[in-house]
Amino acid sequence: MMRQKATVIGFSAILMWALLALMTIGSTPVPPFLLNALCFGIGGTIGLIWIGLGAGFGVLRQIPWKVYAFGTIGLFGYHALYFTAFRIAPFAETGLIAYLWPLFIVLFSGFLPGERLRTMHVIGALVAFAGAGLIVMSRDSASAASIPALGLALAFLCALAWAAYSVLSRRLGHVPTESVVVYCLLTAALSIPTHLALEETQWPQGTLGWLSVAGLGLGPVGAAFFTWDIGMKKGDIQLLGVASYAAPLLSTLALIAAGLAEAKPVLLLAALLVTLGAALAARASLTSKLRHAD
Repeated sequence: MMRQKATVIGFSAILMWALLALMTIGSTPVPPFLLNALCFGIGGTIGLIWIGLGAGFGVLRQIPWKVYAFGTIGLFGYHALYFTAFRIAPFAETGLIAYLWPLFIVLFSGFLPGERLRTMHVIGALVAFAGAGLIVMSRDSASAASIPALGLALAFLCALAWAAYSVLSRRLGHVPTESVVVYCLLTAALSIPTHLALEETQWPQGTLGWLSVAGLGLGPVGAAFFTWDIGMKKGDIQLLGVASYAAPLLSTLALIAAGLAEAKPVLLLAALLVTLGAALAARASLTSKLRHAD
């Protein structure tokens, strides 16, 4: 698969994640780990149909169990850390720290064989992070002094976990994306006992609630992980890392369009910073490609 095509496919995951907040609100009052089980169960089931109609289930038997363990720890571990962090410290600062993962992806990518991390990649990631920070911090005015340190620490581990999962996926470029189906199903399976141990069962409310859960399972907590896998394994990993900062911007715009958030002037500055950061990263990638061609 061409690098450019894989990058576009990977970016589709970012577009789907932009709908995560909107659909999660629609799924209220379903608790996080039950929502995890439902959504990953839907995504994994759709994936099984995809495999059955395509490569066939024999492809799954060729994948080592260590790969399945890695993927499941990545998906389940990230969500467990994320949900726990926001239970302890449900503030904008927590979200900002958790959203360090695109920057970490850009930085960690420099250790991958065949990848060239340029200064402009890092600058672009920092500029885009500033834009995302404006969006996240404008949502909550809570005093930093009131935020539990444990919540912030878990948010930081959450960012490291997702960045590590994403970058290490590049080292598994020979592993077919069909493996993500098993990651999803095992994550759903692990979420069930976690839910029963920690949460009170509350099902989706009405048609909107169930449609929101179905939408999450089909998109942001389903197909997005398949397209992200392709982007991380075959696409421009630095550009995708920086472009990921478009997710909180697009997410906020979706909430505004649905009447669930207020449009603020800071959004314009945030949009400019995110766009500028992505443009800088794209320029660095193009320069690297041209020099490599020479």
